[in-house]
Amino acid sequence: MKYFKKIIGEFCYLSPINPDDASQYAEWLNDLEITKFLAISHHQLNIMRERAILEEMIKNNSQIFGIVDKKTDKLIGNCSLFDVNHRSRKAELGIFIGAKDYWNKGYGTEAVKLILDYGFNILNLQNIIIKVYEFNKRAIAVYQKAGFRIIGSRRESKIFSGKKYDEIYMDILATEFESVYVQKVMNRE
Repeated sequence: MKYFKKIIGEFCYLSPINPDDASQYAEWLNDLEITKFLAISHHQLNIMRERAILEEMIKNNSQIFGIVDKKTDKLIGNCSLFDVNHRSRKAELGIFIGAKDYWNKGYGTEAVKLILDYGFNILNLQNIIIKVYEFNKRAIAVYQKAGFRIIGSRRESKIFSGKKYDEIYMDILATEFESVYVQKVMNRE
């Protein structure tokens, strides 16, 4: 598969999504161990449906990227900015690492920082929010490392396997974010 290095970090880079990756995404998004952390754990996705979703995102000019291992050019997940409101300069972030052998190795943290850099320094956003279920302690730690702050919660908004969980709301402002990746490119002049 051919990927394009839109924003490059130390371990990974963000590349525009590719509909040819539909099979890989369908595999990940049908794995309950992965989707229990996402809002789509109840969905059933086949390859045709996933391809249609990816093509629709491309057609609508969505801000969604594949997360690709820099050394191997292997797709490991995706991240996006959605519900982008250019007038109010705000958006919501979504991310998942589907390749489980990349969990707990810093790829998620770097991908979050890359998409934040893109949002604040390319799209000129002011506020980016993310929602995470309280049982996803690993993700909460990743978001806090990237500079997000907990701003509230929606109580008992997720019922999974008969248990109720809060949805945690976190956000970050442009003034709280320190660009690493985009500033490097800009300083190469």
